[in-house]
Amino acid sequence: MHQSRFIRNIWLGIENLLLHKLRSFLTMLGVVFGVGSVVAMLAVGEGASKDALRQIQKLGSNNIIVNSVKSVEEESSTTEHSRMSIYGLTYLDYERISESFPNVQQIAPAKLIRKESRLGSNVLELRIVGTTDEWFELVPRQILAGRVFNAEDVRGTSAVAVLTEYGARKLLATKNTIGQTVRIGGDTFEVIGIIKSETGQAGNIQIPDQQIDAYIPLVTVRKYFGDVFSKRTSGGRTRELVELHQIIAQVDKTDNVEATAAGIERMLQNFHKKKDYEVSVPLALLKQAEATKRRFNIVLGSIASISLLVGGIGIMNIMLASVTERTREIGIRRAIGAKRKQIIIQFLIETVVLSTLGGIVGLVMGIVIPTIITYFTKMPTVITLQSILLPLFISVGIGIIFGLYPAINAAKVDPIIALRHE
Repeated sequence: MHQSRFIRNIWLGIENLLLHKLRSFLTMLGVVFGVGSVVAMLAVGEGASKDALRQIQKLGSNNIIVNSVKSVEEESSTTEHSRMSIYGLTYLDYERISESFPNVQQIAPAKLIRKESRLGSNVLELRIVGTTDEWFELVPRQILAGRVFNAEDVRGTSAVAVLTEYGARKLLATKNTIGQTVRIGGDTFEVIGIIKSETGQAGNIQIPDQQIDAYIPLVTVRKYFGDVFSKRTSGGRTRELVELHQIIAQVDKTDNVEATAAGIERMLQNFHKKKDYEVSVPLALLKQAEATKRRFNIVLGSIASISLLVGGIGIMNIMLASVTERTREIGIRRAIGAKRKQIIIQFLIETVVLSTLGGIVGLVMGIVIPTIITYFTKMPTVITLQSILLPLFISVGIGIIFGLYPAINAAKVDPIIALRHE
């Protein structure tokens, strides 16, 4: 009985709205644009946030990255003539970090040198990454062919190299890949594997990979290329002595990352007269990105919610006008026995139907807009269940809140006066 009456009231509300199609449509547009903008903005914000978090997570949330940097004193003392610059991390730093911090589970050093490589007529400048087998555990990358070097290759100072997919395509095009011999600098190395690299930057931390990387055991790099390398500049040629360009340390627990990073920085301060190193913590960036994501979503949601508020005001305005127009109808219904509660319910149903239809249309628009943005700009967008349900519930709530006052006004109309209304 009550269910059939409720359904009948819904149909009656839809019929009343259809009597003024254009007016109902224009009123509904405020909710449509409000819900659509909320969904679209949250999708854009979530996509940008997820992309930033993905870049940071590539670095490892439990990792600490220490880089060699040329100090201000070293930069200012550089002359136009060839000279030796000595700065950065040392092999002793690597040993101290490895032995002094029990929370450090794994550690990998890296020496970075650029060398010209050749295979037949193919020439490519590679960035040589001299490291240990632990590197591939701390910076895991997909192996596309062959294998990465292991502890035996490191101990035996094997002349082996692991190329990235980009470097392999450039050098080994039309050639057999695994087992091929390439000339790097003035020496030959056997290609034992090809990996997929990740490039880009997460916050202010450069992802360790580059497209032109060639991974060679650190002891082999020291044996063939040494620790001193020359660099051409506009003023001539300079020589640099940098034992290690990077150290990546993995901490056992996330809770210990920041404390261990602070300890490493204090230790380096004791053994380095100049600030020729930089300690980066991806975990700190991760926390910062998550906090930024929350603020971003709040700001975007607040801006878009203004459109919903405007839509709610439009609904209230149109329902107040509707009460005035239907004063005689209200009087007749009251005269034949309708209670005030029934009048309130009838007008509330109309506002909720109006706002809910607007919310559904707005959801469709909010889903289509991010798809278009991703298609044309390649910007990632993510539509979550929360970003769909929240605006829909808000639109229904707006129908109730902004329709309540007109409904109560309608119920307060005196039946006798209403029957005399023209």
